[in-house]
Amino acid sequence: MNRVTVAGGSGSGKSFFARKLADILRLPLYHLDNVFWNPGRTHVSREVFDRRLDVILGYERFIIDGEYGRTLETRIRESDTVFYFDIPLADRLEGAASRVGKKRPDIPWIEDGFDPDFRKYIESYDKEQRPVTLSLLEKYKEKDIIIFKSRKEADDFIRNYKFYCPTR
Repeated sequence: MNRVTVAGGSGSGKSFFARKLADILRLPLYHLDNVFWNPGRTHVSREVFDRRLDVILGYERFIIDGEYGRTLETRIRESDTVFYFDIPLADRLEGAASRVGKKRPDIPWIEDGFDPDFRKYIESYDKEQRPVTLSLLEKYKEKDIIIFKSRKEADDFIRNYKFYCPTR
């Protein structure tokens, strides 16, 4: 596990998992929200984002955390391992709501409320992005793909991997 993509809907627990995995594997971690967003809640251009992502994908070792569907196929293709958080909508909404008011290393600001547009985006994921992601996972089935149906499954993976990990 040297080149890892962590994907799934917003609020699913990707970033928390990616931080834990990066600590265990001692891999550099890149949160795509930090690649895309500026601290003032403005974002970089598509070209700047793509250049930044290309640099990361050029590294021999990485964990890339984020959905960003437009770039997902490229990230999967360039990874040896993919973790996909395929967890229920209610859990994703709860996860996103629980982050309000908390400083997080995966986004360059503190959310001061649960934005209604962000909520709609989360609610649209299962219909719009999930089928695309599942199709990509099938297309690249030669990769090491781990699908979590709950945060507990992800937590159990980390706990068990940490216990058996040869790098510790």
